[in-house]
Amino acid sequence: MLVLGAGAAGLMCAIEAGKRGRRVAVIEGARRIAGKILISGGGRCNFTNLHCGPENFFSANPHFARSALARYRPGDFIALVEKHGIRYHEKTLGQLFCDDSAAQIVAMLVAECDAAGGRIFTNTPVTEVRRGDQFEAGDFQAPALVVATGGLSIPKMGATGIGYDIARQFGLKINACRPALVPLTFCEADRKRYADLAGLSTEVAACAGGHSFREKMLITHRGLSGPAILQCSSYWRPSHPLVIDLAPDQNIAANIQPRTLAGARSVLREFLPNRLADRWLEFHAPEAWTNAALAEFEKRVHGWSVMPTGTEGYAKAEVTAGGVDTDELSAKTMESRAVPGLYFIGEVVDVTGHLGGFNFQWAWASGFCAGRAV
Repeated sequence: MLVLGAGAAGLMCAIEAGKRGRRVAVIEGARRIAGKILISGGGRCNFTNLHCGPENFFSANPHFARSALARYRPGDFIALVEKHGIRYHEKTLGQLFCDDSAAQIVAMLVAECDAAGGRIFTNTPVTEVRRGDQFEAGDFQAPALVVATGGLSIPKMGATGIGYDIARQFGLKINACRPALVPLTFCEADRKRYADLAGLSTEVAACAGGHSFREKMLITHRGLSGPAILQCSSYWRPSHPLVIDLAPDQNIAANIQPRTLAGARSVLREFLPNRLADRWLEFHAPEAWTNAALAEFEKRVHGWSVMPTGTEGYAKAEVTAGGVDTDELSAKTMESRAVPGLYFIGEVVDVTGHLGGFNFQWAWASGFCAGRAV
């Protein structure tokens, strides 16, 4: 069997298939394997999440991922990590990171692949796939082909759309792709107001597309980032607002004493960085501090509406949303319903996780299921 892509999903698939006695060739176009694993989590790889469930993923079919996630759970990958003596810790919200280096996860996967008899071929780009009696990719032939080529995010690491091209070649539907887990950009007016505050971070509850996330927000030179914003970016759509609660669970107006700009500044500074509190008040403080004005001010604090002009694009996106339509695939095996022997796993499939190790868990789970079936 052939696996296109030596990332998280492809390597897991090769390991499981090799364990079952399959002859496996993993073909990677880049010079080195698992580039995204190596840079993830600030170089420490947020390899899974203790609280992983179907609700942490979105897709045109929200139920598709259930089967794979149930068959390969976070505990299964944790057991593999512990088998290799890799020390790890929980950071926040169930996110697990290596104590030392993401390179340990890559070394673990390579060791497991080697032990299972899989062979990895790097610097071997595939530009097309043919199918006669077998699937042909470059100089390789096999009765089964697993596409684990990832999405369009982070093109400087070699991301291409080859996986989608292969799917279209065999008649599979592709749901529209877009950058996800990506910073959002200010409109020009907001950029002038806030861009010089770049580097300031604060906890907020940010909402887009009916989904709310309470985590850190970071102001950048171009817009907004940080975990809360990255999460929202997956649900945000152009021409729609991003709504930000700057002081979750706090009653700001009730604590403003005296009812003056100085009083409001003193209260807001308890919850926001001083410079952000002061700047935000420049544009949102009422002219008079009447009861009605205070009530409106409270609403603004908890519902700051920002209208992004777009995202930072695939160059800054952690993942690609959209991809191979899950209606085309078996939820149990990841095999194409129409083309026997053709499988799609990982990011190339229209299943996208939240920030926090969920996309790696989908890679492990989908790779596992295909490896057990191919």
